[in-house]
Amino acid sequence: MSEPAGPHTPLAPSTPPTPPVPLAALLAREDLGLRQIAGPADPGVAVHGAHTSEMADPYPYLLGGELLLTAGVHIPEATGADGDTPGRAEPGPGDYFDGYVSRIVAAGGAALGFGVAPVHDTVPRALVAACEAYGLPLLEVPRQTTFSAVARAVWQLMERARTAELRRVTEAQQSLAAAASRPDPVPSVLRQLAQRVGGRAVLYGPEGTEIAGAGRTSADVALAGLARLLLSRASATATDIAPDGIHLAAYALGAGRGVVLGVAAPRRDPGDHTIASVAAVLLSLLTGEHRSGSGAARSSALVRLLLGAAPADVAPLLGGERWLVVHARPDAGAPGPVAASALGAGLGSPLVDLAHDVVRVLVPAEGAWRPQPGWTLGVSAEAAPADWPAADAQAARALARARATRSTLVRHGSGAGLADLVPGGEARAHARALLAPIEASTASAALLETLRTWLSLHGSWDRTAVALAVHRNTVRQRIARCAALSGTDLDDPDVRMELWFSLKHH
Repeated sequence: MSEPAGPHTPLAPSTPPTPPVPLAALLAREDLGLRQIAGPADPGVAVHGAHTSEMADPYPYLLGGELLLTAGVHIPEATGADGDTPGRAEPGPGDYFDGYVSRIVAAGGAALGFGVAPVHDTVPRALVAACEAYGLPLLEVPRQTTFSAVARAVWQLMERARTAELRRVTEAQQSLAAAASRPDPVPSVLRQLAQRVGGRAVLYGPEGTEIAGAGRTSADVALAGLARLLLSRASATATDIAPDGIHLAAYALGAGRGVVLGVAAPRRDPGDHTIASVAAVLLSLLTGEHRSGSGAARSSALVRLLLGAAPADVAPLLGGERWLVVHARPDAGAPGPVAASALGAGLGSPLVDLAHDVVRVLVPAEGAWRPQPGWTLGVSAEAAPADWPAADAQAARALARARATRSTLVRHGSGAGLADLVPGGEARAHARALLAPIEASTASAALLETLRTWLSLHGSWDRTAVALAVHRNTVRQRIARCAALSGTDLDDPDVRMELWFSLKHH
């Protein structure tokens, strides 16, 4: 099996990430018969995966945290089974293994497993010495244990850990929701959060002063400092580690409100960020702007719209003249109300609409917005209130393109270009004339949207099918139909350019 090429670039874990497996749990599996023969016996050593490689330099192929498995095929023949190089005094006999182990450690490898079959009968002594010197746990894999069995055991343990972590997160979410429904919701949520993370949860006001808190920690000063730092920056979250090893995290409750949730815990489990984020959303709702003047202004804007006012007339109540429409889909599962509210908080806007599997957010153009972990975003060009419907369509197309190209965020192009050299009326007239045969079809909407998406994705059948959620054969049929109706050759780049120009002005 070939290995991927490329530089060593650790990937950011998902949210919540799959918990790692303690190396001790793997050693405790009697069916594997693994034995640690070198390196520190640290119970905190964790394995994030298993990888088999016979490369002399595995560094480029490791992401960090792996149990690297090898049978020693890569060891030069001049180096004997005991790791000695016959007939050489300088450099020392362990030079090869010293370089090999140092590269594994530099790549962040968690441990090394050496199989005593079929190439070697014993683990080379120089390898044992190198692992001891670099503090890398070295496991002896017995003859009867295959590397596949070791890898399968790692994934089984990780799956169990993930299931347990998801259960813990689910239970915490339920308990936080129950706390939010109590007569004293804010203190109840803080108490429940502090209990779940085994530390302290504090709500800070605009000046960084403590409003309410629960639990205990030895890092109160450091946590308050992190909250003040977050208040001074246009960020949604911040993390740090106190001098005594306490893990700190701070979450801004809405944009520009000056309220921060601080969390301190002796350790940082994979699901703790998710639990704290749920608490932050609940606290944001409990202390939110719907009780302030800006919340009343949004209610007034909604009432005026329902009573027939134009968007341009109510936009001043919402606090902006130019706006962006954002369409978002979670990378896994369907969005719920809590996730949608959290997304709105991350984008700095409470104007959130949850519709089926897409969340729509209306964001002031001058606000600070950025890609959101765990979400795929499509962003419109800046638009005045009168152009919100067009911006909504732009965001929908941008989201479809982002999903098709597996990008985290795609923004609709809004800069000046050659199209701006043609007067708008003439451009629209040309578009109507060129697209008239397609518009006359009974399926004109589907045909035009398919043509637009297909052109934007450079004629890719597969990515267009993904963007439109249809079969690739359906895409082919629709594009063929567009070509037949318009009497054009869609393989001609000039024709494609004309059609793209017309669709932009359609």
